[in-house]
Amino acid sequence: MKDLEFSHPMIAHAPKLVGESSWSPGRVWQDEEGPQMIDIPPGWFTMGENAGDPLATDAERPPHEVSIAAGLAFSTAAVTVAEFRHFCPAYLPEEDPGLPAVFVSWVDATEYCAWLSLATGRPYRLPSESEWEFACRAGSVGAFAFGDEITPQQANYCDAVNGLRVGPGRRTPRGIYPANEFGLHDVHGNVCQWVADVWHPDYDGAPAEGSAWTGRGDLRVLRGSAWDNQAPLLRCSHRDCLPRHTRRHNVGFRVAVRLEVGE
Repeated sequence: MKDLEFSHPMIAHAPKLVGESSWSPGRVWQDEEGPQMIDIPPGWFTMGENAGDPLATDAERPPHEVSIAAGLAFSTAAVTVAEFRHFCPAYLPEEDPGLPAVFVSWVDATEYCAWLSLATGRPYRLPSESEWEFACRAGSVGAFAFGDEITPQQANYCDAVNGLRVGPGRRTPRGIYPANEFGLHDVHGNVCQWVADVWHPDYDGAPAEGSAWTGRGDLRVLRGSAWDNQAPLLRCSHRDCLPRHTRRHNVGFRVAVRLEVGE
């Protein structure tokens, strides 16, 4: 998989907008070339360490308030193999098209977003880390979108807190596990998800308005954890990182886009 090369088709047609452009929280829509999307309500939240969380690390500190403006939409799940093949027709030909795309680097994911933007006429991109956590929590102040505990019926992961082996031991298609309150599937487990931000070891100086945190360095942030991770790593506030060219069996991505409000 290290030598996998992506060759994507040129866009030889005018952009086709299947979904309406007028943003409305909870509206589900899909462009012809893109993944299923849902409009996310605006708001503010406390990003990072939950009060009293014994599993929190310095990477989740200090907790800080972030505001998310109106107009944001997220893909309802990680980009699938079938959806990624619109960009790269030769991508992993033996893979189930309904599974999340993996062996996709941060660079690959950003190139997919650029291609999808050209194909649809919308500014698709990776979500910022704060947008991702806001969408993951969906109003929850607990460790998980579903509260302070999570079960194998709510997410695809490997080991429970007590070390008991749970889960199917593989990736699963969208919709197997319940969506959170914003209508997003697999914000916990299944595949780790790239976000736009450069890795910073803590939140000192982090943006407060939902933008991606830029900077120097090769590391990029991962969120959500994966099917072969333990339950504590699925927490809403948990952060990880990898070099931006890394491709792994359990790493994928979802996309975001900002729409005009009140069109």
